[in-house]
Amino acid sequence: MMTNTVFEQIVGLTEDYLGPAARRFVSRQIAFHLDKHPEEVTTDDIPKLTEWTRVTLSMLTEDKRMVAEYATKMTNLMKAR
Repeated sequence: MMTNTVFEQIVGLTEDYLGPAARRFVSRQIAFHLDKHPEEVTTDDIPKLTEWTRVTLSMLTEDKRMVAEYATKMTNLMKAR
């Protein structure tokens, strides 16, 4: 699997927050909210995915600063491509 795909970049970023659960978390977010396979995700999907992951992470933690930081990094991922 290529490590420079959008999916792999999102997983890499998410691993900083969720560790080994990141791949499954991102895969499920993409499948459920975008109705796509992980390898089909594109930079155009990042805004919607960012909002859904922000909501989900907010349910997992009360650390609003961490959630905001994650969302900013996701948005920056889109800008970097």
